[in-house]
Amino acid sequence: MTQDAIAHALEEIGTLLQLTGENDFRVKAYTNGARLLGQFNGDFAQLVAEKKLGTIRGIGEALAGKITVLATTGKLPYLDELRASVPPGLLEMMKIPGLGPKKVKALHDELQIDTIDKLKAACETDSVANLKGFGAKTQMKILEGLRFLGTVNQRVRLDQALALGELILERIRASPGVSRAELAGSLRRRRDTAKDLDIVASSAEAEPIMAAFTTMPEVLHVIAHGPTKSSVVLRAGDGSDTVTMNADLRIVTEEQFPFALMYLTGSKEHNVRVRQRAIERGLSLNEYGLTGEGTATVCQDERAIYTALTLDFIPPELREDTGEVEAAAARTLPTLVERRQIRGVFHNHTTASDGTATLAVMAAKCQALGWEYFGVGDHSQSLSVAGGLTVDRVRRQWAEIDELNASFTGFRIFKGIESDILQDGSLDYPDDVLAGFDYVVASVHSYFNLPEAEQTERLCRALRHPATTMLGHATGRLLLRREGYKVDLDRVIATAVEYGKMIEINAQPRRLDLDWPWVKRAKAAGVLLVINPDAHTPDDLELVDYGVMVARRGWLEAADVFNTRSLKDVEEMLMQRTR
Repeated sequence: MTQDAIAHALEEIGTLLQLTGENDFRVKAYTNGARLLGQFNGDFAQLVAEKKLGTIRGIGEALAGKITVLATTGKLPYLDELRASVPPGLLEMMKIPGLGPKKVKALHDELQIDTIDKLKAACETDSVANLKGFGAKTQMKILEGLRFLGTVNQRVRLDQALALGELILERIRASPGVSRAELAGSLRRRRDTAKDLDIVASSAEAEPIMAAFTTMPEVLHVIAHGPTKSSVVLRAGDGSDTVTMNADLRIVTEEQFPFALMYLTGSKEHNVRVRQRAIERGLSLNEYGLTGEGTATVCQDERAIYTALTLDFIPPELREDTGEVEAAAARTLPTLVERRQIRGVFHNHTTASDGTATLAVMAAKCQALGWEYFGVGDHSQSLSVAGGLTVDRVRRQWAEIDELNASFTGFRIFKGIESDILQDGSLDYPDDVLAGFDYVVASVHSYFNLPEAEQTERLCRALRHPATTMLGHATGRLLLRREGYKVDLDRVIATAVEYGKMIEINAQPRRLDLDWPWVKRAKAAGVLLVINPDAHTPDDLELVDYGVMVARRGWLEAADVFNTRSLKDVEEMLMQRTR
């Protein structure tokens, strides 16, 4: 078992102990052990082999023994016993935002609630509201959480789904007899989450490909195995990174492939619009071909299908029936931004706050990626839990940046900060300190439950501050884990336009915030957007790819994205904004 998987197992033990009513001391022993193991950067395998896990500060003898068992056998009887002692529904209940182990245990002990359905029923009869320590407000939040859980259950984040999909796709492409194969569905359209994988392939002989697909190592269960379509349940990864998804493989002829790919990519609404356009021209379009007056139109690829309907090619990311068909007919589709056009990024963290790499290492990674600039945006002083920088530490970082910049040619580190937006909408440093930064990312990290009007005014006040350059992760959402706070984004966007501020597309796959419909609205309003990876490690810098995917779904071109500009242009624009 891997180091990360073991850390996840220790975290699970801590949670299960809380649900069984174990004392806090024992619980913390496991949760702290999980944290320490997750942060350990040494040779874990060697420590296990040499029985020296106890040299990791905070790992005692008993815990070291359990870690060793997990590392060498992949199992731990103690964990299995704990799992058997706790109803599975209690763990399911903990997926509800704001419902932790102590509250779940109270619900189980007092009301014998051990499933999601029983919890919903208890809320609907006010039994939860009448329970000591809960009340009507908590009950309402649980019901809201249940509705949220219902919308996200069984969905998988884009980054996880794409990694699994590309693995399976690569295997299918390597199968003898496969001419072409592609991912389809919402994953090809780059939606932020996916419910299943859709794969389409062309071959003259489907049977051996289907046999290979249904017996891949990741297949947990075969739902259906047919001559041209099979469905399976896949599982990959371990620990907290385990992904379980349904996957469908459709095999068609080489002539049918473009039509099947287009149809299975969707969206349903887009397909309806395109089929209607075919009908208006006396044609019939479906997943097998394009026909009219007894003859079939031969199309080598999707582009040829759109051409046959007098449309420009519509990239998959735009196929949501939000005006793309009309734009394709009028030859006004945007030239979508591409990853290669990104020249640098802002909103990144170093070891000065909660990052894992130094300023120099992060800058070196940016240079290796071919970028011209790196904007450091460590946390500000109020976020002490993440190592927020005091004023003295800010000034020391500025000196370090000056020293590094003196050694660069054609590359620059910009002095930035991710300033907390305080409850009243003010920023986290005095104005004279804020004036020393090249740019300021203003973000919310607290008070998520403010009323909508108050939260909206909070963000707008921050945008009105002269030092603010860009708004970070505007809604605070965490995909599949937490809804964004209540905020009037139309007013926030209008304020950004009025005061000439940028809004971030946070490319961290757990966020992808702004969501693409709001990206499109922000562009239409005249907001300049900036794609940031919110990087905490050197590898995180490459998460900018996911931000580009969101930008493309939001119809953005290179000119709409601040960090497609050259170093010289960025320097000039930041200088103008800080005058």
